[in-house]
Amino acid sequence: MERNESHLTAVALAYREGQVAPKVVAKGRGMIAQEIIKRAKEAGIYVHESSELVSLLMQVNLDDRIPPQLYVAVAELLAWLYRLEQAKSNPLTTHSTDTTAIQKILGSK
Repeated sequence: MERNESHLTAVALAYREGQVAPKVVAKGRGMIAQEIIKRAKEAGIYVHESSELVSLLMQVNLDDRIPPQLYVAVAELLAWLYRLEQAKSNPLTTHSTDTTAIQKILGSK
């Protein structure tokens, strides 16, 4: 996939069980976005592309929780990520009560 790196945008979210909502822990454009995505991949964190959601999340201040208007969209992504992580760690079970930290990097072109 070809990307115009100067228009690349990335937002990193972090969520721990018990928190009210995920927080924006990193965000940036261009080279900063490239670095966010690179570090996420090196750490084994999933990177998902969603230009519409990234655009909305770029408006959230760093270290702020996502606004209630984005709960459903982000919850769907976190649920998908949680299912992927569970399937990867234990392919014989479809659910678990242990939810460790979930980090998500969102990128857009």
